[in-house]
Amino acid sequence: MQVLVIGAGPAGLTLGATLARRGHEVVAVDPDPGPTADGTWRRTGVMQFAHAHGFRAQVRDLLVAQWPEAYERWIELGAEPHAFAPPGSSDAAVVVRSRRITYERALRTAACGISNLRVEVGRAESLVVESDRVTGAVVDGSPVHADLVVDASGRISRLRGSGMDDLGGDCGMAYLHRSYRLHDGAEPGPMTNPIVWAGVFDGYQVLLFPHERGHFSVVVVRPDADLALRPLRHREVFEAACRAIPGLSDWTAPDRAGPVGDVLVGGKLRNVYRRQRRTTGLVAIGDAVATTTPTAGRGVAMCSMQIGALLDLVDGSVTLPAIAEPFDEWCDATMRPWVEDHIAKDDEAVDRWQGADIDLSKPLTSNAIFDAASRDPGILEHVGGFAAMTELPASLAPAEPLARAVYESGWRAPYSPGPSRDELVALIESVSAAELVA
Repeated sequence: MQVLVIGAGPAGLTLGATLARRGHEVVAVDPDPGPTADGTWRRTGVMQFAHAHGFRAQVRDLLVAQWPEAYERWIELGAEPHAFAPPGSSDAAVVVRSRRITYERALRTAACGISNLRVEVGRAESLVVESDRVTGAVVDGSPVHADLVVDASGRISRLRGSGMDDLGGDCGMAYLHRSYRLHDGAEPGPMTNPIVWAGVFDGYQVLLFPHERGHFSVVVVRPDADLALRPLRHREVFEAACRAIPGLSDWTAPDRAGPVGDVLVGGKLRNVYRRQRRTTGLVAIGDAVATTTPTAGRGVAMCSMQIGALLDLVDGSVTLPAIAEPFDEWCDATMRPWVEDHIAKDDEAVDRWQGADIDLSKPLTSNAIFDAASRDPGILEHVGGFAAMTELPASLAPAEPLARAVYESGWRAPYSPGPSRDELVALIESVSAAELVA
């Protein structure tokens, strides 16, 4: 069958490649032409392309099972696999340290080796609909016929009518990001686990993601409404904050690492779930279905889970043009709960950063349950599948009363050692004053 994929990012390219490997004729169109001759790649219109990523086991496992050449190319480009047993689990999975640019470069390169997959530069403008059936899309002013159109155009879908927001919205967070690279021979700094170093502070959060070949990314997450922390977007202020935060200062010390690029801003973060239109000839996938904030590193993993589920339907008795309805049922059962979890835990995080206590009149969030495990280790018996994303958030139900008892005793999770929000604001003001004097 003829398949037109709108978007050649991880969702579109991986699904397009795996469908092509099954004998379908696939064209993936994307406004971005890919890496330039000198190897640079800005990926216009994809904000998260240059930002931090953590690649959970689902990403690696899908490629190994469905597109091993892409995984091999990823490793050749420097991606670093690490065995990791999530909290509460004795079963190790393989996570991958890599920048997003390295991951996408591997996919683009591997796609060149698939004869019935073409990646073309183009911008999809609208769907072509005949008798209540999608029969293609208008690309750069010209209709392109397809038996199935795949909307893989991202969190702000370029195709009107491919899906409809069913849940979520702005999460109240914004973040600042900067990339660094360790100097030759320099040892890495501290880690919370093989994927990330994380600190939760009074008023904000910090995440550090190691990538391949000494690259790493620092992310400072703050309440979007806290304007006093906005100056962290300035290089001198960001560097001063890095020096003031224990653990982070170890990683970013000038004798250990140097910055790669300037401070980048990520705002208007959204947790959104979109249902399919259930229209014959059309299916949405990836961020066009489920978008979550980067605080748990779930985005590409959720995309990989969707692709695996859709391929299971394809390999069964479902024809491509009719794939949307059964896939929507799977997404409702399997993707929506992760977005719901993100909404609850992100709302609570923002409230906590702004001084609110845990609301024990509501069900505890996954973050609250995990925090309580440091007080009651018995909670860990119930969280392994959730931490690995092999079981849905509902699997935490047996742990909820145990965690609730911890909080009802008066215990609260301590903040990580480091400056409070007010101390960070004072630091920002002192750096800004020094700049004025200079």
